[in-house]
Amino acid sequence: MEYHFASVWESIADTLPDDVAVVHGQRRFTWREYEDRAARIAAAYTAAGLGPDSKIGLYLYNGNEYLEAHFGAFKMRGVPINVNYRYLDEELVYLLDNADAEALVFHSSLGDRVDRITARLPKLKLLIEVDDGGDGQVATARRYEEVIANTAPMPRIERSEDDVYMLYTGGTTGMPKGVMYDMGGLTRAFATLGFPLIGLTPPTDAADIAPMVAEVVAGGGALISMPCAPLMHGTGVWLGAMIPQLGGARVVTLESRSLDADEILTTIQREKVTNMTIVGDAFSKPIIAAIDAAIEAGNPYDLSSLKMIISSGVMWTAEVKEALLDRIEQVILLDAIGSSEGSMGNSISMKGVPPSTAKFTRNPTTKVFTDDDREVTPGSEEVGMVAAGGMVPLGYFEDTEKSARTFRTIDGVRYSFPGDMAMVAADGSLILLGRGSQVINSGGEKIFPEEVEEAVKRVDGVVDCLVVGIDDERFGQAVTAVASLADGAEPDEAAVIAGVKGDLAHYKAPKRVVFVSQVPRAPNGKADYKAAKALAYDALGLGE
Repeated sequence: MEYHFASVWESIADTLPDDVAVVHGQRRFTWREYEDRAARIAAAYTAAGLGPDSKIGLYLYNGNEYLEAHFGAFKMRGVPINVNYRYLDEELVYLLDNADAEALVFHSSLGDRVDRITARLPKLKLLIEVDDGGDGQVATARRYEEVIANTAPMPRIERSEDDVYMLYTGGTTGMPKGVMYDMGGLTRAFATLGFPLIGLTPPTDAADIAPMVAEVVAGGGALISMPCAPLMHGTGVWLGAMIPQLGGARVVTLESRSLDADEILTTIQREKVTNMTIVGDAFSKPIIAAIDAAIEAGNPYDLSSLKMIISSGVMWTAEVKEALLDRIEQVILLDAIGSSEGSMGNSISMKGVPPSTAKFTRNPTTKVFTDDDREVTPGSEEVGMVAAGGMVPLGYFEDTEKSARTFRTIDGVRYSFPGDMAMVAADGSLILLGRGSQVINSGGEKIFPEEVEEAVKRVDGVVDCLVVGIDDERFGQAVTAVASLADGAEPDEAAVIAGVKGDLAHYKAPKRVVFVSQVPRAPNGKADYKAAKALAYDALGLGE
């Protein structure tokens, strides 16, 4: 059997047909039902004239429909395209046109946007609307549940490990780009990453996966995974759904469309969630506050089922990790460093193993190179660019120039260079400094925002922070913190600056601090530096 997500998931559905595969609120679907619904959606795609390599946009919030439409695309060898549900007209047109999308599955509450742009996208052959009570019904769209009810399941087919999988980046370093992988290589890599987490040796043959999973389930070791991050981002769909489902996991999705810490904790308690995927401090701090509030109210949450919390994509500070371990003693914290362009390493913390910030065990295939492609020597304190080997994308969709810059071969080995800067400690571990594109050049010194943000967030009363460079006649760029405070907290600008100077070299400390009600972040918790910079310029009365 080929290494292909659809083929592996079909074999799991055959092996564990009556086990629950997907939960969304009160809706529960067994593996048999999940596979059947995906096959019906796949049949609708093919009936509309889509075939292998056809691109299918998923303009959806989290829910079983996202997972089914995603699985259905894999079944007919199509390519699901993640579409940010925050996108408005021009962003939608850009992404769907760039992807050559031939179909779009969307929630009805987003239908008004879809209705306005479909005439500008002549390649679209099929629209499927998921009813979520929204007013924006699109006349030319088919209704999702009607498609399920009235379409016979697509017969199973043979697939190729060369089928393309694509994930669009969030566009933090320019316009969104489609990162392409070959399906066989990605499925193998995800099984290799995921199977050790459930105590199994990575399989040597795809046909071995379902029997191995069945053995784990029979022994009481089934995973119940809850992606708290949006499925339309890599952290949510890769770490929260795709990798766990290769291990036969039940995936539980949340109903709220913004972060609701009490819903997260209630769902862990109700569904006996074993694995939770979050995005660093932005998710952890509200969760910690909700745990404490429940204890204070005399009605603590039962979190005894939770065995692992996985985070990726943003800073997860040691202090916040420690706070989680103090409250959920049995849990393991897995801090994964990676991007849409590849995995680089991880850091594991648990009770008795002190957590760290931005220090990671490198994957065996991860290296750090200087600008002249010389490998950084451990312990040298040289700064270089992280190069991820192993699971390296084929390239960016229809962008050979960016592909050539990001995916390069050194000494006969192909690497991905997502743009992260780092040093290598004497013990070989990776000390992450930040994304090179966000480096602030102040008075001739290079300053990585993430390092300063971490120091600002250690100041008592600060909840969140982003650091940006503001044009300055004297320094070129002035380090500026955009910070939010806890209710009732009263640190002023001088206190924040002094706090940072107590942690870091003085030249790294903010010259100014702008206080806002909420630090701007994307739905997945990632930093929105563009919005933060705009807030800083506006608050300081400067023209950007």
